[in-house]
Amino acid sequence: MKRKLLLLSIVCISGCLNSNASGSEPGKIINEVTGSVIDGESKKPLKEVTITAYLTSKKEKIVVSDEFGHFDFDELKTGIYKLVFEKEGYRKITREKINIKSDETFQMRIEMIETEDFDLMPSPFHFFDSK
Repeated sequence: MKRKLLLLSIVCISGCLNSNASGSEPGKIINEVTGSVIDGESKKPLKEVTITAYLTSKKEKIVVSDEFGHFDFDELKTGIYKLVFEKEGYRKITREKINIKSDETFQMRIEMIETEDFDLMPSPFHFFDSK
């Protein structure tokens, strides 16, 4: 009898440890978007890029890339997302129709390009010296 109780306890503890090994609750579906952001020219990681996830036009979650350019959205709802990548001095990047499915990880690599001063429109007014 003691042997059966001991064996049952070991099986129960083992099952509980395995169900929490991934860091999630048993039966919980994890949907994740992960990736990196780099400078399009230098190919170096970009830190402090703000990444916003929208689900059906509603802001769902915001993350910021780390010093290695890495970002991670975890526990997203299943659905079609739009991700917007923004950093001062760089052109905004939008990725649409990203299909997040149940219990999957979606990986991305984004290259951002610096904005340039000549992106500004010149003035339509020209002044000439009439001498």
